[in-house]
Amino acid sequence: MRYVVILAGGSGTRLWPLSRKGMPKQLLELVGGVSLLRMAYERVARVVPAERILVCTGASYADVVAEQLPELAPENLLGEPVGRDSLNAIAWSAAVLADRDPDAVVATVTADHVIEPVDAFVEALEEAFSVAEENDDALVTFGVVPTTAHTGYGYLHRGDGLDGHPSTCEVREFKEKPDAATAERYLASGQYWWNSGMFVWQARTFLDQLAGLVPESYRIVTELATHPAKLAGLYPQLPRISVDYAVLEPVSQGRGSARILAVALPIQWSDVGGYAALAEHLPTDADGNAVDGRAVLLDSSDTVVVNRTSPEHVVAVVGGQDLIVVTTADITLVCPASAAEQVKALVAEVGEQLGDDYT
Repeated sequence: MRYVVILAGGSGTRLWPLSRKGMPKQLLELVGGVSLLRMAYERVARVVPAERILVCTGASYADVVAEQLPELAPENLLGEPVGRDSLNAIAWSAAVLADRDPDAVVATVTADHVIEPVDAFVEALEEAFSVAEENDDALVTFGVVPTTAHTGYGYLHRGDGLDGHPSTCEVREFKEKPDAATAERYLASGQYWWNSGMFVWQARTFLDQLAGLVPESYRIVTELATHPAKLAGLYPQLPRISVDYAVLEPVSQGRGSARILAVALPIQWSDVGGYAALAEHLPTDADGNAVDGRAVLLDSSDTVVVNRTSPEHVVAVVGGQDLIVVTTADITLVCPASAAEQVKALVAEVGEQLGDDYT
């Protein structure tokens, strides 16, 4: 039977002060008054029914997730007591589903992306389910068809096509985030897709690979599937590692008994990882200013303003050129757009000087 697990962990530090420890970016209403988590749920709900959708998130976010997704069954909300990177969130979810249904076919999708058009995503997800159901040795990922020579994403090197599935191919190897020249070469070749970080496989197939490659994680997650009361004690013992490094890359190199396949995902894909990416989804004026909330700008251009204070509060900017201005009830951030990548370091400094209440 088909299931979907939505991964909704992470913090989104580069969107501070909107994104905070208690309210990470996937739970914020960033685009169109809807959270990224809600968007992810509504996408997959077109493919599987509500009772077969799970969310894996931090335990501290569980109440907010339940509030945003009232359709979610309580037993389908998996709260990690601590973060242990993508491998263990995926492995724990797979073990839980394999225990419930030995024939479970599981799609693992992210909750922190804007994906358009949704119809193309739905079609690719259904295709990936079919591929995984027909090939019990397959770990299926999605390759986002690149539109630019992006240096912020990992890449998949495409191999031979899969008979009967024209949008699916083997994956020769995984490539790390490239420099600009390499990314241009990848794009020009037409042989590379962006690595989406989303997957479909038979739960048992994935767990079999895990048993051989990371036996300690396999031992713990399978024990948790049958003894959930041990979660607080066992989960922190899991080795922190990503699913790419732990399973997918080794399998692609022949170190497992499975094979890696990729389904084309011809979409516009944004991880809304920072304010430049968020600005792409906000109303923009003739001078390139992107504004969310009440604001007045004069002699300003290419400036991002996000006002999340009271409805009466106005943000006024004069002569702003390539600025980021973000206001919340307790924090105001102002920085040049060119310094946006330093926001993460700023958060650490704020925490050191003022404490966790502001991070």
